[in-house]
Amino acid sequence: MSTPHQNALGQPVGAPVDVTFPRPVPPKTPMIGRFCSLVPVDIEAHSKPLFEAYKHDHEGRNWTYLPYGPFDRLEDFQIWMRSTCLGEDPLFHSILDPAGTPIGLASFLRIDPASGVIEVGHIHFSPLLQRHPAATEAMFLMMRRVFDELGYRRYEWKCDALNAPSCRAAERLGFQHEGTFRQATHYKGRNRDTAWFAIIDTDWPHVRSAFKAWLDPENFDADGRQKARLKTIPDRD
Repeated sequence: MSTPHQNALGQPVGAPVDVTFPRPVPPKTPMIGRFCSLVPVDIEAHSKPLFEAYKHDHEGRNWTYLPYGPFDRLEDFQIWMRSTCLGEDPLFHSILDPAGTPIGLASFLRIDPASGVIEVGHIHFSPLLQRHPAATEAMFLMMRRVFDELGYRRYEWKCDALNAPSCRAAERLGFQHEGTFRQATHYKGRNRDTAWFAIIDTDWPHVRSAFKAWLDPENFDADGRQKARLKTIPDRD
């Protein structure tokens, strides 16, 4: 890897970092958009509607690449939520539709203020959220918090390398594939090779512009259908 920077010994070194560390930790405050909002998980208010929303996934297909679930009973789902969704890291958020009904979950995790690095994960969109503008907007709202509000340098997305829909989603949203870590972990009695994706702060202005253009009201017809697709990665020769 070439670099234009050298130390006094003539050795190549990384570019200077003009950022103050540590960066702030993500606050437990709402992120509000046009199609959805994200709020910290409230088990009493959110668990039942989330459980009902996930039941629309009749085959349980959306649970395949998650290390937990599916849950047949609301009580079991609530036990999992209490043990997993109330901590500081991962910091879970419920995704609400415009009526305030929870229809998905997502979290910030592996929060590293000292390095300015944070990951998005535990993404579980119910069928009520999938393939809807709110799903894309939710990811943009989380990115905007990471880069614009908190000033982090790197935003990561990791998934099972065999989870093709997740890999495609990451690239569509502007994450760049950085490689695959073989036998990185295991879950549900099987191996997981982990695909790594990331957006860094120098990518963000282009990615943000693409999201803003896509989310513009003029990009949607009277029935709420997109006119132009989201394109966050520029053409390459």
